[in-house]
Amino acid sequence: MGISPLQRRRDLALGSGAELFYDRPLEIIRGEGVYLYDREGRRYVDMYNNVPVVGHANPAIVKAMSEQQATVNVHSRYLHDGIVTFAERLAALNHDRIESVVFSCSGTEAVEVAIQMARVVTGKRGIVCTDATYHGNTELVGSLSYLGSEPPESGDIRAFPFPERFRPLVDGVSEEKLCEAYLDRVAACIASLKAEGCGFATLIMCSIFANEGPPEIPSGFMAKVTDLVHREGGLVIADEVQSGYGRTGQMWGYEKTEFLPDIVVTGKPMGNGLPISATAASKEFVDAFRAEKDYFNTCAATPLQAAVGMAVLDEIERLDLIQHAASVGDRLTGELKSRVAGNEAIGDVRGYGLFLGVELVKDSNSKEPDAALTLAMSDRMKDKGFLVSYSGRFNNVLKIRPPLVFSDDNATDFLYAFDECVGEMCG
Repeated sequence: MGISPLQRRRDLALGSGAELFYDRPLEIIRGEGVYLYDREGRRYVDMYNNVPVVGHANPAIVKAMSEQQATVNVHSRYLHDGIVTFAERLAALNHDRIESVVFSCSGTEAVEVAIQMARVVTGKRGIVCTDATYHGNTELVGSLSYLGSEPPESGDIRAFPFPERFRPLVDGVSEEKLCEAYLDRVAACIASLKAEGCGFATLIMCSIFANEGPPEIPSGFMAKVTDLVHREGGLVIADEVQSGYGRTGQMWGYEKTEFLPDIVVTGKPMGNGLPISATAASKEFVDAFRAEKDYFNTCAATPLQAAVGMAVLDEIERLDLIQHAASVGDRLTGELKSRVAGNEAIGDVRGYGLFLGVELVKDSNSKEPDAALTLAMSDRMKDKGFLVSYSGRFNNVLKIRPPLVFSDDNATDFLYAFDECVGEMCG
C-alpha cells in the first residue's frame, strides 16, 4: 500500500523522516479519556501516551486553559501569584531538600537546565549516564542518548551499563554482588572523568530507567549509587519526565526506587498536553544557577502554565490517580507475568504502576532479543484497537504507558487482545 496523500504532504511540509508509528500510520482526530479516534471513527485504547496523564480532553484542564488564556498570559518578568503558588506546590510534593523551581517547556530543556545547574554548583563538567538512555534531543542532552556497547572514553561524558537483573552484568552471583558490579562501573566512569581533567559534576538517571526497559534493578543500587556520587563530589539528577506524577503508583519514581536526588526534572504529564517542564532543587542550587546563567524562557513560568499545571495536580488528587495507578498497574503486571511461563517468546514482564515492559525474545534460554516480533506485535495490537510502542536497548520491549485514567475494564480488554495476538503470532 502506498503512502496516503496526507503523509505525502507531511513529508513535504515537515521533511521526510519525521517519525511516525506503525506500518500504516494513524490519522488521529479526537481523544477522550483513555480513548483516541481516527478519521473513520474507529476507537483505540491509548496505552502509550503519558502526556495526557489525567485523560485526553479532560474537561477540567480544558476549562483552566481556556479561562486563563481568556484572562491574561504574559511572560515571567511580571509578578503573578499563580506561578509562585504552582512552584510552591510542586516543590512541596518532593522531598524536603527540594525547595525552588526553574520552569521551562520541554523535558529536554529541563534536563539541560539540570546539567547546567550541576556544573555551576560543583564547578566541574563531567556527566555520567547509562549506555541505553534517552533524556532529550539538544546537542548536549542528545549526546547522552543511546551510547550503546562502546560508550565514549574521552570528553566529559561517560556511560555505564544500566542496572538490570534479566541480562545481568555478571552471571551467577548474588544480588548484592551484582549491585556491587554495577557500582564499580559507575566508580570507574567517575575516575575516568577526573583523570581526563574535566572533573565529575553529575550522574543523571531516569528514576526507573524507563527507556532501558524498565529493568528490575538490583536491590539497594539507587541509594548506594547516590551515596557514591556524593562521596565523589557530584550531584544526582533524577529524570522524572516519564516516571513522575503518579506513574509508578507513587508521586515520584525516586520514591519507588528509594533514593533522594539533588535535582528533579519533570515534564510530559505536567500540562496534560500544554508544554510545561520543571527543574527543581534546593534554593541554594537554584540561586547559584540563576546568578550564573540569568536563565529566561519566554513561554515558561507563565500564568497559563500555572493554571493548567495546578488543574492537573487537582485532577490527580480528585480522581485518586496515584492509588489507581498502583492498583490497576499491579493487577495488569501480575496478569502479564503469569503468561511468561507459557510462551517462549515472552522473556520477561516488568513494571512500576502503569509503566510496564514486556520483553520479547526468540527463546527463553538464550534470551536473544526479538525486535522484529516486537515491532510486528505493536502493529498487530494497533489493528486490535490498542496502541502500544516499543523501547529497550534492543527495541524488543513492548512499552505500555497509558494515561492514568486507564481502568480495570481497559486492562481486561487489553489482556484479551494481547492473548489473541500472542496466539496468532507466537502460538
